[in-house]
Amino acid sequence: MSDAATSEQTKGWQGTVLKLMGGSDVLLTVLAAEDVTPHYRRLTVSAGGLFTRKPVHPTMWLRLWFPTDDGSASLHHRAYTVVNPDPENDRFDLEFALHDGPAARWARRATPGATLEATFQGSKYAVPDPLPAGYLIAGDSAALPAVNSLLAALPDDLPVTLWLETVHDGDDALPLAATSATQVHRVRRRDDGASMVEAVSAAAFDASRHAAWVACDTVTTRSIASILKSDYRVPRKSVKAQGYWIP
Repeated sequence: MSDAATSEQTKGWQGTVLKLMGGSDVLLTVLAAEDVTPHYRRLTVSAGGLFTRKPVHPTMWLRLWFPTDDGSASLHHRAYTVVNPDPENDRFDLEFALHDGPAARWARRATPGATLEATFQGSKYAVPDPLPAGYLIAGDSAALPAVNSLLAALPDDLPVTLWLETVHDGDDALPLAATSATQVHRVRRRDDGASMVEAVSAAAFDASRHAAWVACDTVTTRSIASILKSDYRVPRKSVKAQGYWIP
């Protein structure tokens, strides 16, 4: 089974812009597939030589190009985190929160041998040096791979406050790279993210020596980032906020 597109034209003007900005293309091949929960799927892929060109860093991500189901030649792109990178064996995992859309539909039917084009461009993040006094992290199931990547890059004894938004009952069973120094608040999504905003706002404390990382839907991300800067007093330069999807 192969869903890869071979023509640059199928990526449209977005693919052209990424090329001009120095994007590096790789072809991924599915090696294994696993349903972690009914709503969350993990694919192990061959990296296509990615790690010989790009160093691994926390929350590293790629733009993946998915075929549409309408018969058109255009491809649909979304950013996905590199999970469990294994440069020595040229492989890593991709994890999909299975909502409706081209990415989820492709992931559901992907089996070993399926291929997918990817572009590496713009991904960069480094844990501050010197370390902050602690971390504030807010994300949902779509951001869980990046959350785990960041948690794994932090010292085990660094205090972390994590708000994790859940949607399905099985989300509580998803793997989380928390340590004994990680305080985890699982927040059930309601009212288009209002529950997450309320949970973060209600726990405010002086975090002026902390760093923060936020990745929820675009609206929730903006609200939480604002609260962290105003109520928690996290310095603006220490807040990394990225809307992962549009509600």
